[in-house]
Amino acid sequence: MSDDIDRAQAREAELLADALRDHHRRAGLAGKTAADSAEFCGESSDSGLGCGEPIQQARREASPGCQFCVACQTRIEKTNKGEKVR
Repeated sequence: MSDDIDRAQAREAELLADALRDHHRRAGLAGKTAADSAEFCGESSDSGLGCGEPIQQARREASPGCQFCVACQTRIEKTNKGEKVR
């Protein structure tokens, strides 16, 4: 028999799944898989911002459609925010 906490946890999981699905839809990632990601950092971007190193499989699976490795993506986001990048 489920109690209030079990029902709350199930509802929380549903809300999280909905939020992630909405995020992927808005970000244009809906239906993409790790195979849609770039194999090498920046290879499918004309920006020249990637380092050209292989993108780790774990990143490609966690963020389908990614074009940059974690380090380059972090650097790009910091630059876009106007933060000082080392």
